[in-house]
Amino acid sequence: MKNERIIRRKWGERRKGKTGWARIDALTDEKIEALIKDDPDWSDNWNWGEAVLVIPPKKKAISIRLDEDVLDYFKKEGAGYQRRINAVLRFYMQQKRKKRA
Repeated sequence: MKNERIIRRKWGERRKGKTGWARIDALTDEKIEALIKDDPDWSDNWNWGEAVLVIPPKKKAISIRLDEDVLDYFKKEGAGYQRRINAVLRFYMQQKRKKRA
């Protein structure tokens, strides 16, 4: 935590985003259509009839004690470290269940 950069903000103070909204607002419909056609990931062939709604399991807030180096490892990977810790624990749980079955 020594190297952690702490930024203090006042209540209600907003950070300025990095999105160039003026550039986006200036796009015409024709330009947007052209950009979509140039996007290799774009497709009009979506079959939503086979879509499955996945509701994530409910989360429960707890307090847990972890070794400092373990927590630091997950935090150094960036935002979402709690989600990654949960994924590791879920994988462990699933492996244990497979062995019992």
